[in-house]
Amino acid sequence: MSSSPYYLKGSPLNVRFNSLMGWLARHGLSLAGMAEMSVRGRKSGKMQRIPVNPHTYDGTQYLVSARGHSQWVRNMRVAGGGELRVGRKVREFTAVELPDEEKLAILRTYLEKWGWEVNQYFQGVTAKSSDEEILAAAPDHPVFRITVRK
Repeated sequence: MSSSPYYLKGSPLNVRFNSLMGWLARHGLSLAGMAEMSVRGRKSGKMQRIPVNPHTYDGTQYLVSARGHSQWVRNMRVAGGGELRVGRKVREFTAVELPDEEKLAILRTYLEKWGWEVNQYFQGVTAKSSDEEILAAAPDHPVFRITVRK
């Protein structure tokens, strides 16, 4: 077993696609609810931007890291929040990371909505997987509950 947390780095094509999706969100075009997130870099102090799929479950919004313990996750743990942008609409938010045992319903509904895009990062786990399989994958996929500042 590896001691490093799970993280699947994007291929050059993924990086270009994410850049395009971020550009679209920055210019007001949100595909299926996608937004561009900005979070302060823990080392650079500069705002880092990445397209994300904010997920609403039971009236609360969440950010799920399909690729695992990515740079934005590490930055979010330090920053405790960031901004979501679609066009000119910018919403500041605070973020709290969920413990693994609270992720089941969020991951299942996230995979139901976004599985077409993210199943490849979940190592065979899908929305139709058993509760046990999803919970076993939970440590590899950080989830943050976000609260938009009024």
